[in-house]
Amino acid sequence: MGWCDEKRAVFLEGVRASLPLMLGVIPFALICGIASVEAGLPVWQAVVIPVVIFAGAAQLAVTHLFVAGAPAVVMVLTALVINLRFVMYSASIAPHFKPVPGRWRPMLSYLLTDQAYALSLTKFNQPEGCRYPFAYTMGAGVTVFVAWHVCNGLGVLLGAGVPEGWGLDFGVPLTFMALLVPAVQDRPTLAAALVSGVTAVAAAGLPCGLNIIAAALAGIGAGMLFDSGAQGRVS
Repeated sequence: MGWCDEKRAVFLEGVRASLPLMLGVIPFALICGIASVEAGLPVWQAVVIPVVIFAGAAQLAVTHLFVAGAPAVVMVLTALVINLRFVMYSASIAPHFKPVPGRWRPMLSYLLTDQAYALSLTKFNQPEGCRYPFAYTMGAGVTVFVAWHVCNGLGVLLGAGVPEGWGLDFGVPLTFMALLVPAVQDRPTLAAALVSGVTAVAAAGLPCGLNIIAAALAGIGAGMLFDSGAQGRVS
């Protein structure tokens, strides 16, 4: 097998590894597309925005803030805060991509999703490792990219064709709940979830959707406080 054939095989391995994860990507993308239309975005904007953002949680949050009438600066800052996790993702797997030419790195960072990162980290940490990390991560990333945008577009078309009286606003909070539940794995995260939820409801009257920011800060503070208290009891 030649050098190019080996890279192609690793790329396809990344594609195959990501296929089971499409069970979560596809419905999430559909709901994001529907929610964008329900928020009042023109169809062309609802299709273009995911290409610019390419981050489902941030897209949903920005859509929610848009409906709430939040200013642009709040929406941009919210998206940046939500996507800060990708800085940690990049730092943890960057050593595997040292041989990759600089011209390819922007594309690699753009295609780095939660799914591509998790699959790549698992593969790279296996005893046999991965001979071509770039090809593997690109295979996983391209698969998620194609599935996301195709299904987001279908969601936009579906949302545009749904009668106005039906109302599909419930899709946004339900999707966030689906993201939240698996993330609650211990007492600090449970405390953070409960405090942020209560704060969001209690501060619902704040202008510009600031209750979301207040809820996030309160949740982070509660989680850190609970975690430090638990560590103090152990020590």
